[in-house]
Amino acid sequence: MWAGPLIERKRDGGALASEEWRDLIAAYTAGDVPDYQMSALLMAVFLNGLEPAETAALTGAMLDSGARLRFDHLRTPCVDKHSTGGVGDKVSLVLAPLVASCGVAVPMISGRALGHTGGTLDKLEAIPGFRTALSPGEIQRQVESLACAMIGQSADIAPADRKLYALRDATSTVESVPLIAASIMSKKLAEGISGLVLDIKRGSGAFLPDLETGLELARTMIQLGEDHGCRTVALLTAMDRPLGNACGVALETEEAIAGLRGEAPADLMEVTYALGVEMLLLGGAARTPGEARASLERAVRAGKAADKFRSVVAAQGGNPAVLDDPGLLPQAPEVATYAAPRAGFVAGIEPRVLGKAIVEMGGGRRTMDDAINPAVGFVVATRPGDTVEAGQPLASIYAANAQGIRVGIAALNRAIRIVSETPPPGLPLISHRVTREGVETVA
Repeated sequence: MWAGPLIERKRDGGALASEEWRDLIAAYTAGDVPDYQMSALLMAVFLNGLEPAETAALTGAMLDSGARLRFDHLRTPCVDKHSTGGVGDKVSLVLAPLVASCGVAVPMISGRALGHTGGTLDKLEAIPGFRTALSPGEIQRQVESLACAMIGQSADIAPADRKLYALRDATSTVESVPLIAASIMSKKLAEGISGLVLDIKRGSGAFLPDLETGLELARTMIQLGEDHGCRTVALLTAMDRPLGNACGVALETEEAIAGLRGEAPADLMEVTYALGVEMLLLGGAARTPGEARASLERAVRAGKAADKFRSVVAAQGGNPAVLDDPGLLPQAPEVATYAAPRAGFVAGIEPRVLGKAIVEMGGGRRTMDDAINPAVGFVVATRPGDTVEAGQPLASIYAANAQGIRVGIAALNRAIRIVSETPPPGLPLISHRVTREGVETVA
């Protein structure tokens, strides 16, 4: 297929017809359109956008490029969650087994680190032996038996998106509403789910920092979901500071394991519970938000959530002993403490700076083929608004070597802002709820 005329049309602000998107994506998936041409088209879309009909056509073409899972024979409804990504966002590791322990099946397809943000698959694979590459048949059987699978996008599921996902990262075309929406929804709709909850990050550490763009993305994905018979709800959550304390692959896995016992930082648990409430409501496992919240909290207190994750880890080849001994996770050989350079108030903790530092320290990817060091990262023990004294420990740096420690110190110097007067509050942890009916401000 010769894609030149299509690229020219998008470059000049025109639109492609549905059949043109279908043929183009099919040809690219088959290897008949080279990466350099698709890169040019992605940049044209990044600069000029897509019309709603084009976004729907692109989503449908990517969805049709591979297999689809089927769970409509199960008595248990299937609901999933997706986050647009952030620093310290390990919610999925807590949420999937927690919701599954409350009577809703969760076939969760996740991604790897992208740009400055971490990836759920990398965090799962920090568990020795954990296998995220399951065949559609294996996924089907595990969801039937355990009501939960935590897997990556296989070559069989939306393979067009698999190729485009890597290309977008390499060509700096990630931050595009239609491309993000089509990528996420093509994977999620291929799961055969009846409901989807979206965690749309906003703030300086998000791919789409401002509120209006986040709402546009939420509305776009909700429309795509509803058009395919998948009830979809979105929450807008804060990413103007890291979520929880741990930032980095294995460190976040350890904090998520603590979360399954209810021992994680309050902000992480609050976002997890809020998303879990929406999942239980969509799955019909609770009638009211209060009933759903109580069910989730009981599952944590009773150990049901941790037990479910233990079963998932064992089923996917991992070592379930990590739930009792996090020391089995990868450990950094170099650890240093970062102290407050002066007294005052913590005005902010810039997540993007920390995320980029983790990449520089070897804990993230510059290309999708890069290997990562799962042990490196930060544990930040302070929060915006805290009062600190000079010399007070604020964070720990976990690195592969002395150079990594230096990178970490420099990043924390930039990321943690200390001022002399009480700073204004940051973004609300959960600010908006979006459904097909409209947008609600969360009190």
